[in-house]
Amino acid sequence: MNTHAQYPAQQVVQAETAPKPVGSYPHARRAGNLLFLSGIGPRDPDTNAVPGLERNASGHFVSFDFEAQCHAVFRNVRTVLEAAGARWEDLVDITVFLVHMERDFPTFNRVYAQYFQEHQPCRTTVAVQALPTPIAIELKCIAWLPG
Repeated sequence: MNTHAQYPAQQVVQAETAPKPVGSYPHARRAGNLLFLSGIGPRDPDTNAVPGLERNASGHFVSFDFEAQCHAVFRNVRTVLEAAGARWEDLVDITVFLVHMERDFPTFNRVYAQYFQEHQPCRTTVAVQALPTPIAIELKCIAWLPG
């Protein structure tokens, strides 16, 4: 029995104006009324650079601005949402991955509050040892698309 036919079609979303995924996966996938975003980081879509991160010729960090990464990751999430026909207010759940919880959580929490004043999705924040690129934050989001 083919039970897959009972479920609504899935739609892959590739956002042309978002940073390219660092692996073989889409920016998002819609399944019925749910939109699942792949992990979204703060990389600049045009240059692939990490905002707020500067390295010297040897590759060592010269400057680090975590707040700049927070704003950039929210811009990238918004870009993917819009490419899928969703709005910021459609977000229902966000998982936050921070590389340095103790140092960065207060800044993240403050910046997050600027973006989510009246609309407040569920949120989980997790400390991770590393992310695949030299970023300090990544978001995994789920949105509800009515209709």
